[in-house]
Amino acid sequence: MYDAVAIGELLVDFIQEETDASGPAVYSANPGGAPCNLLAMMGKMGKKTAFIGKVGNDPLGLMLRNALMSAQISVENLCFDDKVPTTLAFVSKTPEGDRCFSFYRNPGADMMLEFSDVHQSLLKNTRLFHFGTLSMTHEKNREATKMAVSIAKANGAQISFDPNIRENLWDSEELLWRQITYGLQMCDILKISDSELRWITGEKDLELGILKLRTIYSIPLIFLTMGIKGSRCYYKKESIEVAACHQWETIETTGAGDTFFGIALSKVLDIGMENLNRDILKNILEYANVGAAIITSRKGAMTVMPELSEIEACMNMK
Repeated sequence: MYDAVAIGELLVDFIQEETDASGPAVYSANPGGAPCNLLAMMGKMGKKTAFIGKVGNDPLGLMLRNALMSAQISVENLCFDDKVPTTLAFVSKTPEGDRCFSFYRNPGADMMLEFSDVHQSLLKNTRLFHFGTLSMTHEKNREATKMAVSIAKANGAQISFDPNIRENLWDSEELLWRQITYGLQMCDILKISDSELRWITGEKDLELGILKLRTIYSIPLIFLTMGIKGSRCYYKKESIEVAACHQWETIETTGAGDTFFGIALSKVLDIGMENLNRDILKNILEYANVGAAIITSRKGAMTVMPELSEIEACMNMK
């Protein structure tokens, strides 16, 4: 029995280094992809995890396999494509300090995953199944993802979803909308950022956006991340907000949301959805905010996830 299984993209994040403006741009290669970042953090929280996905049968694909193994993520359902290379993402900063992603994925190996590649035994033996929209951009991986969600749900797994909106990876906005709608309809636990909430609902006010989301979709548990403003959680009639942790200097924010969600999901699995209350949810947000703050002080994400002892040391200082 696994605690969590995730399907989706595994890629190499080439993150821009700070260099002299007159010199060439320099990028560092970091294992990435939201689902595996999340699983790596869950591993730090003591959870047994597995990943379903595809990389190229090339040096970068082998590097990613080794990174998963180092993070103690099962690679029994990591597939290799002999014809399509490993997907790449170049991450740079805009003048305003926001992240800008340029994907080399036309095609990329992650979008070549087919349902016949998926080990159904994983789906039938996990407490939680996680997915996002990037594993549904194209017909083959979309079918694989939706079949996997259906099987996991039918076998009693809780379903978690992260929209992880990357508009430039979609053939049309309408196709993206359909997959977001599917995710919102299927999930038990949702992680959504403030910008994603505004994009999906059209509401500038976050509370109005959440109200619209909860009115349309019956999602039992919603985590809302707000960057430097902290996070919120919505469960039944409870609405809890916790300020962000600012004990570390931010270098770059890649993987912050995945770290946050990995911690939150691990805590929910420990406690059980039926046992959540206001105090427990507040504690979950505090832990997740600290973990997200730590990861923003480091370069990369998957290979430098915070240890539980680091998070607890910070919690004990409060």
